[in-house]
Formats: sequence, C-alpha cells, structure tokens
Amino acid sequence: MNTSDQATIFSSKEYLNKFLEIRRMTEEICEPLQPEDFVVQPVVDVSPPKWHLAHTTWFFETFILKDHMPGYKLFDDDYPFLFNSYYENEGERWVRADRGVLTRPWVKEIMQYRAYVNEHMEQFLNTNGLPEELRLAFEIGLNHEQQHQELMVYDIKHILGINPLAPVYRNFKGEVSEPNLEENYLAIPEGIYEVGYEGDEFHFDNEEGKHRVFLESYKVLDRLVTAGEYIEFIESGGYQDFSHWLMEGFEWVKKEGIKAPFYWYKKHGEWMYFTMSGLEKVNRNQPLTHINFYEADAFSKWKGKRLPTEFEWEVACKLHQPNIPQSANFLDKRNYRTMPRVGDDYQFYGDAWEWTNSAYLPYPGYTIADGALGEYNGKFMVNQMVLRGGSFATMRNHIRPTYRNFFHPHLRWHFTGLRLAETT
Repeated sequence: MNTSDQATIFSSKEYLNKFLEIRRMTEEICEPLQPEDFVVQPVVDVSPPKWHLAHTTWFFETFILKDHMPGYKLFDDDYPFLFNSYYENEGERWVRADRGVLTRPWVKEIMQYRAYVNEHMEQFLNTNGLPEELRLAFEIGLNHEQQHQELMVYDIKHILGINPLAPVYRNFKGEVSEPNLEENYLAIPEGIYEVGYEGDEFHFDNEEGKHRVFLESYKVLDRLVTAGEYIEFIESGGYQDFSHWLMEGFEWVKKEGIKAPFYWYKKHGEWMYFTMSGLEKVNRNQPLTHINFYEADAFSKWKGKRLPTEFEWEVACKLHQPNIPQSANFLDKRNYRTMPRVGDDYQFYGDAWEWTNSAYLPYPGYTIADGALGEYNGKFMVNQMVLRGGSFATMRNHIRPTYRNFFHPHLRWHFTGLRLAETT
C-alpha cells in the first residue's frame, strides 16, 4: 500500500466526503438484513456482518483517532480486543473462528460506534485537515473498508445461501442484454513487458515495484467462461475424471463430494443456484462464479487450454482494455450478480474475479513496511493463488489492472470465475 509524494492532495472537505461516501455504502449493504442475520458465522472464512461493521470502524479509530486526535476517548475499551483482525502489533484479539458467538455488543451498539467514530473523524478533518503523515493510513482505511464491503457481500450470500428457505437479499431490477458468447481470443505477441504499478495514486504495496517479464506469444479468451460452458464440463463427467485435475484438487473433490460449483444443485433435472435474489435456474449465458482454483484449472485442461498467469492477464488487459468501460459490472450498479458480456467489453473488470495460474509472491524489491500497517499484505504471501479483475461486489474506483487479489486454492464462497488462455 502506498501513495506517492506527488499524489493529489485533496481538501479536508474532499477527504471527508470520500470517507462518508464509503461509510454510507457499507451500511447500505446491510439495509436488507434482519437483526438475526448480523451475527451468523457458518464457517471460519465468513465473518458476521456485525463484525465487519465494527472492524472497519476500529481501523479508523486505531490508526487515525486514537493517537492523533487530542483528547480522543475510545468508544469502548473492549472493542480493540473484539474487532482487531490480524494486526499483531495492535495486541491480542478475539479468535477469528469464534466471531459468531459475539451476540454482544448488539447491532445497535455497533451502529452507535460507527456514528461516534464518524463524528470524530469529521471533527478531526475539519479541525486539522489531513496531515501528510496520516494520508497513507487514511487512504488505506478507505480502501480497506471497500475490501470489507466486498467481503460482506460474499458473507451475506453465504449466510443466506445455506438457509433452506433461500431468502432473497435484493430483488434484481436490472436488464440482461443479448450476450455475445462467441469463443474469440485476444492475441499477445512474444516480448518483454513491464508489469506492476507505476503512478502517483493510491495502490497497495503488493503491486510494487514495476519490473520486466518475458512472455512467449499467447492468447486469452475475450470474455469470461459462462455457466453454460461449465455445465458441459459437469455433464461430460468432469468431476469424475482424474485426468483433468491436480492431485490435490482431485483429493478435495473426492473428500468433499463435490459435483458442481458452490450454491449449485439439480432439481427435477434442472440446474438451480442460489443468487442474491433467491433460488433461480442457472442462467447459462452469465459468467460462471463460485469455483475454486482447482475447478478453474480442471475446466481449462478439459477444454484443452490453461489459465493465464497473472502477468499474462495484466499484459492482455493493458494492451486490449487498459481503461474500465462504462459497461463493466461493479457494485456501483447494484446488480448483485454476474452479467453476460455485451458489445466490446472484454470483462477484464468486474463480474467475477479471475483465477490465474500464479502463486501469490512478492515482486522484485518488495519490502514490508514497519509497524501494524506492514502486516496488511506481505505476511500472506504463502499457499495462495492470485486473482485479477474485480467482481460485481467490487467498487469501480477500487480496481485497476495491477490490483492483486489472493485466496487459498480450495475456497469458493467468493465471486470467482475464469478466462481461458493458450500458448501460440
């Protein structure tokens, strides 16, 4: 995470407006929930919505207000223990797997906590502006909350999706255009390319530093793989044929009895899946999501293709669609689902995070910053795979071609899909 010394310096009012806009979006995501929804934690990877609301508030209280606003008093002395996530520098914390047992504090108390911190952040910015030495922490806080907005959408879907009533989160009110689903590929010539972030705006430290890579000529699919294409894989026996799978992946399939993407099942011979609008028939034209790395890799091999590396993905994106098109499907549009590809949108941005065939590792020259904020990315650089591009739960102003997401290869509750690649 970083901001250049040359980065744009906003006025106090602009900083405050950015802060309040992001804080409001977090609460908008929670509007359809009932009190009972806020505390559920069905698996260790999911955090209760109430915890997300509190943790993102703890971040600003801890890294901005506590040590930099004269006379500031913690809202509650127990909250730093309850709502720290993984920052060892900030002391002991509640066990991640037990966040769902925190029936107290109540949701209304967490909302009071958010209002308290918002009020003090407004006072701080109006009184002091944003001191240069706090600008990085503030920008990280904004982007951190946007990351948790996306995690909240994942987690809310999981909480509702395992309920046998298949409750509706939000009814879909958008329109689905006629998709362009031809299998066309974008060509990238052999050469030496630069990857990584270079510029003056906010970015995370795992995007640094810009460096050169040599790539053989290759091509990538000009859209995401669809649910209909994946059904062909399922119905051809893809989950039963070990020849498509990495050994670790096939062991996972057998152990867990996996037969389809997460939230999918067959009912009366029809493929159904749980969506944020409740239970629906699988739309074969929509981009596939809720598959893990093993499934993405197996499908690619079944098709006679492969997954792109993260460098191949970034170079293809920069060459063929360096700017985010207006048609890109992000959280801003409130669709809460993947949407079929239309026009010349290559779907590099939004809809579903794309698995790459790259392990999450540091770039050349990477250094971890001192203190708690140095724990943000670097300590997770082991046993995880890189994803690129964002999803329908990502805010448009949060993503860029160099953004590196990462998850363990067996996880699939998040909004993950793929595009195909091959060497030419």
